[in-house]
Amino acid sequence: MRYYLIVGEASGDLHASCLMHSIKTHDPHAVFRFFGGDMMAKEGGTLVRHYRDLAFMGFIPVLLHLPTILRNMELCKRDIVEWKPDVVVLVDYPGFNLKIAKYLKQHTSIPVFYYISPKIWAWKEYRIKNIKRDIDQLFSILPFEVPFFEQKHHYPIHYVGNPTADEVRRFKASYDGQFPTFGKPVIAILAGSRLHEIKDNLPLMLKATDHLADRFQLVVAGAPSVPHDYYNQFFGNRKVEIVYDQTYPLLQNSHAALVTSGTATLETALFDVPQVVCYATPLSRLISFLRRFLLKVKYVSLVNLIADREVVKELVAADYREENVRREIDAIIADSPQRKAIKEGYAEVWRRLGNESAPDNAARQMVEILMG
Repeated sequence: MRYYLIVGEASGDLHASCLMHSIKTHDPHAVFRFFGGDMMAKEGGTLVRHYRDLAFMGFIPVLLHLPTILRNMELCKRDIVEWKPDVVVLVDYPGFNLKIAKYLKQHTSIPVFYYISPKIWAWKEYRIKNIKRDIDQLFSILPFEVPFFEQKHHYPIHYVGNPTADEVRRFKASYDGQFPTFGKPVIAILAGSRLHEIKDNLPLMLKATDHLADRFQLVVAGAPSVPHDYYNQFFGNRKVEIVYDQTYPLLQNSHAALVTSGTATLETALFDVPQVVCYATPLSRLISFLRRFLLKVKYVSLVNLIADREVVKELVAADYREENVRREIDAIIADSPQRKAIKEGYAEVWRRLGNESAPDNAARQMVEILMG
């Protein structure tokens, strides 16, 4: 069968490439065409447009690149119609992908599958109307999405497992133990992958851990696209190490962590590393107000959302202050009730995620549905 996949960023490239690999085991005659990246290209097929030409985040960048975005969208629509795939598989990236789904539903009979469902439970819940109207099958990687879609919105979905859990399991099974030794326990700092996240979060993370420098080694997980010199401006005279492309080995060898909200919070939990979730925002008091009254969820970290309770402390917006971070990190580096409770919560997160291989489970279900 012919599969047309659309992703818009690096994480989507990774997840889609794993899905493609699994599809080939269930459909040996699979042919792929895609908006994607290098990892997808290694699985074979035709790369129509690289995600680097799509990945514009935030209001101003999107506005500045609007003509390019619109051209890519028109190219995508036209290319799908001309190629006539058996299915279009959308991967995350809802701003672009939901518009493609709407067009396909209005102008074609091509089924549309969505892998890694849009996070409308946090923001833009009104998109449920578009999903119900335009998406034929929705494949979720977060267990708490099942009651959200099925019970609250009466829209059946497939929970297929979590790809991050798959990746951590594979890493642990093959890890050879290689990682620098520092002579001290390690505190990992995962300060985000974008320049503004690093600038907003890293300085306070470092200040809040200055008092631990004699007993612990601070190690920053460097974002692949951010040069060492950018980090150096925040280090000053501190003895801070930085590692690139070694986030999993870093977490495997860490005693505790400070983590900016995102998938990194889940990765840290799956490595059983007690953490404090830190996220600075501009206009922090206003954001704290909006979070209380406008956000649809109680938590910002995937760890707490999956557990449906506070497993790790979240210091977000107005709560993200040096004294708060210092207090929380001091609590979890000790052999304390807080540290024990976090690890017990992590065990619950693992249990809720299950043991399914997300890409293989999704691929099997997709092929079964298409073959009828």
